[in-house]
Amino acid sequence: MMIREARNPTDAITIGHIADANDSEWDRFVRVHPMATFFHLSGWKAVVEESLGHRCHYICARQANNIVGILPLTHVRGRIFGNSLISNGFCVYGGPVASDPAVLQALDEAALELARNLRVERIEYRLRQPLHPSWPCNRQTYVTFRKQIDKDPNQELLAIPRKQRAMVRKGIQHGLKGVLDDDVGRFYPLYAESVRNLGTPVLGRRYFECLRSVFRNESEVVTVLSGGQALTSVLSFFFRDEVLPYYGGGSSAARAYAANDFMYWEVMRRACEGGLGIFDFGRSKVGTGSFAFKKHWGFEPEPLYYEHYLHRIKEVPEINPLNPKYAMVIKLWQRLPLSIANTLGPLIARELA
Repeated sequence: MMIREARNPTDAITIGHIADANDSEWDRFVRVHPMATFFHLSGWKAVVEESLGHRCHYICARQANNIVGILPLTHVRGRIFGNSLISNGFCVYGGPVASDPAVLQALDEAALELARNLRVERIEYRLRQPLHPSWPCNRQTYVTFRKQIDKDPNQELLAIPRKQRAMVRKGIQHGLKGVLDDDVGRFYPLYAESVRNLGTPVLGRRYFECLRSVFRNESEVVTVLSGGQALTSVLSFFFRDEVLPYYGGGSSAARAYAANDFMYWEVMRRACEGGLGIFDFGRSKVGTGSFAFKKHWGFEPEPLYYEHYLHRIKEVPEINPLNPKYAMVIKLWQRLPLSIANTLGPLIARELA
């Protein structure tokens, strides 16, 4: 264990690691700190290690035996996309959460020491607010969409811009119904089809089963039905007073029913009725269809700050579908039969943290 001097010389900051997932003390800190997010919860360690096989290093800082800072790091070591420490891997937010600058410095130093020991190429912090002005940071690629929602679903429906509200009403007029599923049985094939259509490898079913198992009380699956046919499905997370519809997808038949529009409205409606205050529509790449879709709902983009510490490379790698060098691969992937895409996809997607 490393020791750093704190503001008060008699009160040292100690740096350690949690050994087990679902660490209650870690999670208590996450649930009360204003800068912490759902993606800082310790359960992600179990999900990633058990379903994807990556080693996670969850670093915590203590003063007077109390946690004063945390940093969840996922070690993604792949043959295609390199060797990195990411906070937090497979999540849209992350990075260190610290009570003061001295604690942040101690967490950073612990991360840098780990990076040297593991011989990684870079560290990536996925932040909603910048922390390190001197670190390379691409502010042009990703944004997030969050807004306050009304407790009255009728008022919230009226707050949706007119054209998008018409799409929601179209789904209602088609008699669509949103139901809760206990497992990912109907969700996964719908999600996998959507991801293939975007030209992106899909994560394995085991990953989503782990998410539902580990976050049983903080997640739900809403599936939209037309008659008995499942058209769309979404896996959402809950944190404090927020709902985060995180993974969603639908069949080729969904568009004719406006089922995707209805699906997100169903999540929003349920959140309103449940007294939640924030709808987090999640991350999108600037200039993509999902970016435009969320704007149509009346959400305004907020920049995300993905800061990089470069250790063994000189430039931040562009590992995203907007990179022109992946254009041909994406087009080929979109043409793959689903059975092949779903077999090969998880082998590649586990590196796309």
